Amino acid sequence: MRSTLLVALAGFLASVSAQTPPIVPLVAGVTGQLGDAAIVRDNPVGVTYQATLPETNRSSIRGFISGTALANGTGVRFTLDFRGFPSLDRAPYIYHIHDAPIPSNGNCTAALAHLDPYRRGEQPPCNATAPQTCQVGDLSGKHGNITSTTYSASYIDLYASTKSGIGAFFGNRSIVLHTFNTTRLTCANFTLVSTNGTVPTPRPTGGAGSPSPTGGAGGSTARPPPFVSGANEMKVSFTMAVIGGLMMLALLMV
Repeated sequence: MRSTLLVALAGFLASVSAQTPPIVPLVAGVTGQLGDAAIVRDNPVGVTYQATLPETNRSSIRGFISGTALANGTGVRFTLDFRGFPSLDRAPYIYHIHDAPIPSNGNCTAALAHLDPYRRGEQPPCNATAPQTCQVGDLSGKHGNITSTTYSASYIDLYASTKSGIGAFFGNRSIVLHTFNTTRLTCANFTLVSTNGTVPTPRPTGGAGSPSPTGGAGGSTARPPPFVSGANEMKVSFTMAVIGGLMMLALLMV
């Protein structure tokens, strides 16, 4: 009797195992720990934040970057105008939205790391053909580095947001310009420069939504629970089934 039960249980476990997909781990530095970045579809329409680089002796770079929510609330149009980069020997120059604002002393190091609410990390570099897998704040990674002493551009980013209170919000953060080896050259805070007070009807953003910020830049809320893939959930269910089968076998053999 016992041998018959053991054979039956072994067959059952082999059958379930064959149908259970393996755990598919997240690829470090490619997709964030909380999944891909979500498209933000409910930005307050017409709201504009702008960061203007300071006039200081520490850097020759001048200019601004502004971000305006689009008329349908989906995405942000960034407009950039930078000039005065010191030398092409240090190019390509890169720029990012950083998590924290710049203090009054102008210390760019205080900006902390890139805006990264999905916990992707900086390596490997952003793949511009899959911007949803990049850090939200990695604007040059998604839209192009600076390879000249002057640079002007305008583009739409679907993952940054003018909506206060979510992780993708950049209005209380900063922009930092770097050399290719990440040396910080100059920086500035985003400030609100325009609003018409219109908020579109919220629509689902899909995926993990917009988690709270990774640093203390203000406006943060509690983090969402850790990301668990469907494969992991199935693995847990399989484990519970094995435990239940072993318990039943033990009772029958008493």
